[in-house]
Amino acid sequence: MTARHEGRVAIVTGASRGIGFAVAEKIVAEGGRVVITARKPDALEEAANALGGPEVARWVAGNAGDDAHQGEVVATALEAFGRLDHLVNNTGINPAYGRMIDIDLDAANKIFATNVVAAIGWAQKVYRASFEANGGSIVNIASVAGRRPAPNIGTYGASKAALIHVTEELAVELGPNVRVNAVAPAVVKTKFAGALYEGREEEVSAPYPLKRLGEPEDIGSLVSFLLSDEAAWITGQTVSIDGGLLLTGGV
Repeated sequence: MTARHEGRVAIVTGASRGIGFAVAEKIVAEGGRVVITARKPDALEEAANALGGPEVARWVAGNAGDDAHQGEVVATALEAFGRLDHLVNNTGINPAYGRMIDIDLDAANKIFATNVVAAIGWAQKVYRASFEANGGSIVNIASVAGRRPAPNIGTYGASKAALIHVTEELAVELGPNVRVNAVAPAVVKTKFAGALYEGREEEVSAPYPLKRLGEPEDIGSLVSFLLSDEAAWITGQTVSIDGGLLLTGGV
């Protein structure tokens, strides 16, 4: 493995499993250390141990949108590892399925609060605590659903479209010392996306030119690159990682 993250420290939200865990795993494998977050302490502790234990991975349980939780996570990174270099905004929810015109507005507010506002809050926290003085990089986990209409998950897609715009705004505001990018996956084989493919994976993957769904490790590799100095002249971009799905007109 490369040592592209040697000496670097990252916060990865929503990292007890799935894409977030794969991102954290890649960062640690490439020499970095991580602080991971999610809601459930037991799952986080298990994930941190799987990553290599407290020498390379610390965990803090809490609500991703909670101001105090965000502050605790940033403080943990600085106290445990002495620095902070990267932020990966991976936490996302989609509690509603169906037409946007029918969505309960409380659910819509919750989706935007978690998928967009919380991401801005995390960016503010790391910027004020470290990035403003020392530089850093941020990667937001968006979705192909934010790049074109996505029937039945339209509010989720709208929140990811907003996150893509947030990525661009922050890239303009925070350069040259802070880079901000996003990735937009299609369906990735995680518990979060299970309802989209379980029991019919071959059917769902048929429109993809690469004829398979994504694996969390696919996303982890791309995020690791975008965080690293190898992507030093890339900012404000949203990279689709979709097995070619958007080429076929699908989401």
